[in-house]
Amino acid sequence: MVKLQNRVVESFLDAPGPEIVAALLYGEDSGLVRERAARLAGAVVEDVSDPFRVAEVSQAMLKDDPSRLFDEMAAMSLTGGRRLVRLSPAGNAQSAAIQTVLDDSSITPDGSFLVVEAGSLAPRDSLRKLFESHQRGAAIPCYLDDDRSLEALIHQAMSGHGLTVEPSALAYLCENLGSDRQITRSELEKLALFKGRNGGAVTLAEAEANVGDGAPLARDDVALATASGDQGALDRALVKCNIAGEQPIAILRAVIRHLQRLHLISLKAAMGDDIGRLIKSHRPPIFFKHQAIMQRQIQMWRPQRLAQALAILTEAELDCKTTGLPAEAICGRALIRIANAAQPKQRG
Repeated sequence: MVKLQNRVVESFLDAPGPEIVAALLYGEDSGLVRERAARLAGAVVEDVSDPFRVAEVSQAMLKDDPSRLFDEMAAMSLTGGRRLVRLSPAGNAQSAAIQTVLDDSSITPDGSFLVVEAGSLAPRDSLRKLFESHQRGAAIPCYLDDDRSLEALIHQAMSGHGLTVEPSALAYLCENLGSDRQITRSELEKLALFKGRNGGAVTLAEAEANVGDGAPLARDDVALATASGDQGALDRALVKCNIAGEQPIAILRAVIRHLQRLHLISLKAAMGDDIGRLIKSHRPPIFFKHQAIMQRQIQMWRPQRLAQALAILTEAELDCKTTGLPAEAICGRALIRIANAAQPKQRG
């Protein structure tokens, strides 16, 4: 089966296809991987803590006993109903054991269902290729929230508590959430509980007081410093990201999102629109404290140069996933290249 597209993921999580015996959930957003894995598990068994119907398998178990996964999948439920087998975390080293399960016709869809959780996987990784190509497997990517999906998630979470969000608060939340779906939901739930169930709109002050642990702000600082060509600020921001435990791919994604905004606005400005008006009307809204610096950055960068910078970042992200080289070094080199290109002597 091919990689599931977003439009069918939701329905699959609630009711996996009758021909599927295993699903792989993978991607940069580990929180979304866990969230979707839990939802899929709940669709297979009513009680995910039932020891008679649920088995947990680890990499260490398979290293000691390679047939353990097949044995768990072939076992019958003592209390009736389907069995759930969970493998987490998984990598390419487990591909052979999983393929044995997928290939064996004695493992039937009405027997056991395998839920596999993994981190980032490149298209050529054997685990991802196995699930994308096998007719009895399904691959579900879990990417970081982009601006549009994050804004929708914020509105959904707040509306569930009878709340709305002021534009300035929405801009702040979009800037400071999104690197992990579970953390995002937890932060939004905390904000909603603080606001209470009396209705009304969440203000910027309330959002600032309740959301943010420093890591998102550090990523913002990296993005702003990179696009401004400020090497000193970039170095300091990267140190903060390192202290906060930020992953290189998450940092690259933050800079990509920032440059994508600049690119979109610069294209419209090139057609004669006012930059200030474009920034103020951008959706999702841009945090007001960042609007002035973004206006200066758009004046520094031409659309073509921004497109080239985005290509550098995209290539760096791919290299982080596929080359085996230190991701921190790949990320740092890409950001320095772009920051150098933003300096006055190299503008054009």
